[in-house]
Amino acid sequence: MTDSRLPDDWLHALPGMLAGGDCVLVTVARTQSSAPRGAGTSMLVGTAHCIDTIGGGHLEWQAIHHARRLLDAGNRQPALLRYNLGARLGQCCGGVVWLLFESLPATSADAWKSRISAVDRNICLERRLTYRSAASDWRLSEQPGSGNRLDGDAADWRFHQGIVDSRFPVMLFGAGHVARALVRQLQPLGARITWIDSRDDAFADVAVDGICTLITDIPESEVRNAPAGSYFLVMTHNHSLDFALCEEIFKRRDFAYFGLIGSHSKRASFEHRLRDRGLPAERFDELTCPIGIAGIVGKEPAAIALAVAAQMLQIENSRHLLRQAGQRRLSDPHRLPEEP
Repeated sequence: MTDSRLPDDWLHALPGMLAGGDCVLVTVARTQSSAPRGAGTSMLVGTAHCIDTIGGGHLEWQAIHHARRLLDAGNRQPALLRYNLGARLGQCCGGVVWLLFESLPATSADAWKSRISAVDRNICLERRLTYRSAASDWRLSEQPGSGNRLDGDAADWRFHQGIVDSRFPVMLFGAGHVARALVRQLQPLGARITWIDSRDDAFADVAVDGICTLITDIPESEVRNAPAGSYFLVMTHNHSLDFALCEEIFKRRDFAYFGLIGSHSKRASFEHRLRDRGLPAERFDELTCPIGIAGIVGKEPAAIALAVAAQMLQIENSRHLLRQAGQRRLSDPHRLPEEP
């Protein structure tokens, strides 16, 4: 099993990038008004190629150009540059972006592998950097949470960043056509997928890089082992197994999403059987069946997968906003001055 890579998951891409030589980590340290990406967004720039994006357009082109100048000159000193996203830069966002450039040596690859392993265990990776620093101070912290803060002014600035694993846990039961299409949709969207089936050859012809795959005769046991906040999707080849999984999932009250593939008649049948087994009727609202957002009526596996992935992403985005709203606001008495 390998770690899944998101389109903007620079962290997991870094060791591979460093295998080819030094690179520059470009980070959005702060934004004002409209900007292509938010603070904390990062990309890696090497001499031959780049990984991920800070928003594209002329801003990104300028950032890549500056990063490669640093690499060519062997300049390791971190730098903070301000970009006005107006006509002069060839962009019409109208906001302001502060970009932080920091060269990372190829010799640090092993250290980064250790940091990545810690982040995957839900440990926060903290970054602290000042205008005087020769390099960022990277530390691991058991305190949960992430955030970005740029304080000071152009001559005396301080940057703090907290990096955590933001992937959401998906427990996918069944490896049929829809499940395969759904995996392709979910991987780039930030899902940490555990894919479970009872058939020995379920994943024989499937690319499973970045996915935890499990073959088990008792997939119900994986429901009990799933982390809190999991997204459960039941779409096996067997209705009896679907029902057994539904029973097990309903024993929990801490899931973020519970989807069952099938029609309204399948839902009605399952509800009747669950009611006979003592499940309170009010809990049926926790089950999504049929699955997928409204308005996509195609029955092709790719169409169903698109509708389901969109539905899950809507829920995850809402949960993310709620988590942000609940975070403690940091006092920033020395913020960089606002632009007029």
